[in-house]
Amino acid sequence: MSSTELEERIKFALTNIRPYLEADGGDVRVVEIKKDTVFIELLGNCGNCPMSAMTLKAGVEEAIKREAPEIMHVEALNLIHES
Repeated sequence: MSSTELEERIKFALTNIRPYLEADGGDVRVVEIKKDTVFIELLGNCGNCPMSAMTLKAGVEEAIKREAPEIMHVEALNLIHES
């Protein structure tokens, strides 16, 4: 399978959830795909929303893994992980 095909499936997955993100003034952009990990950037209100971690896991990651099951990890580069 080509990396272009994988990228297209990931973009398709994001297209499906984009209206929900846009409804809250946000969006998402693929920054890089490395092996089994997709690095994204949460944009607009999604970038600083306290619910962005949940949006990432329950929305973005789920949608990507449904279209591209070989993806094991989805990381938001601008999401602050609290420990």
